[in-house]
Amino acid sequence: MQIVDKLAESTVQSTTVTLTERVTDALQHAIVTGDLAPGAKLNEPELARRFGVSRGPLREAISRLEARRLIRVIANAGARVVALDTGQLIALFETREALEGQAARLAAERMDTAAIEELRLLLDRHAAAISADGGRAYYQDEGDYDFHYRIAHGAGNPLLAGILLDDLYQLLRMYRFRLSAAHGRAEQALAEHGQILAAIAERDGALAELLMRRHVARGAARLTDVQGQGKKDDLSL
Repeated sequence: MQIVDKLAESTVQSTTVTLTERVTDALQHAIVTGDLAPGAKLNEPELARRFGVSRGPLREAISRLEARRLIRVIANAGARVVALDTGQLIALFETREALEGQAARLAAERMDTAAIEELRLLLDRHAAAISADGGRAYYQDEGDYDFHYRIAHGAGNPLLAGILLDDLYQLLRMYRFRLSAAHGRAEQALAEHGQILAAIAERDGALAELLMRRHVARGAARLTDVQGQGKKDDLSL
């Protein structure tokens, strides 16, 4: 009888974990893509109905996304989607510039030929997607479909990759998504990615770092200008 109870308990735990992961992914997607806007208060009963789950898995998902910096939970005030002010966004971009610049330098030294060729093919797919979309936006899925993700992994430094891909990645994706649709920026970003890739392929770490830092800094500069003008919908990486 105890074995049956243990099996039942294990099944419930497994189902709960799977359900929590599904809700976490769905809630994260809603935040990153702007379906849930920065600063929006999370209505637990409404979200539970939306995702078809009980409050338990939803609260676990909220806790996980708080750890990923996408949600802020305030005692006696509930949970809200994170909203960074201009100063916080600039700090985020400054951090990103330094870390991704170093990642590009190390990638030029450490990425093998096959990984570089895969990165080249990835940019070809991005170019095709931009063309099909009429150049309106440069946004791609996360993980291996993300140029910056590939370079962070290609740096061969687990600590650096952990900071970029665990601590900051989803928060950066959230703002990259919002910043990606400015007119003409998709082609420019693609060209900049191509230049960074060329430097990596040439094993020129100093140039790869310089180009990556410039690429990120351009986004920060555009962000500062637009935020100063109050045009939140005209942001671009």
